[in-house]
Amino acid sequence: MNAVGSKFSFSFRLAGFLLIAGLCIEAMSLNWTHPIAFLAFFVFGGAFLAAGVLLYLYSIIFQFTQTTPNDSRPN
Repeated sequence: MNAVGSKFSFSFRLAGFLLIAGLCIEAMSLNWTHPIAFLAFFVFGGAFLAAGVLLYLYSIIFQFTQTTPNDSRPN
């Protein structure tokens, strides 16, 4: 696998990890009966979810492609 593909798949794996971590934090805070549980749910869980979604979208939009000078010249 080339360096471009591994960098792209790493960002997907990291985004997936952030999403799963955010969901786990939110699931644990739902079972917690304390006023701080809302902060854990909203701030920490929401931050991980938002970071995962934004990294996923960034990975889709800005794909790392290798171009050579000859590729940009019309035939």
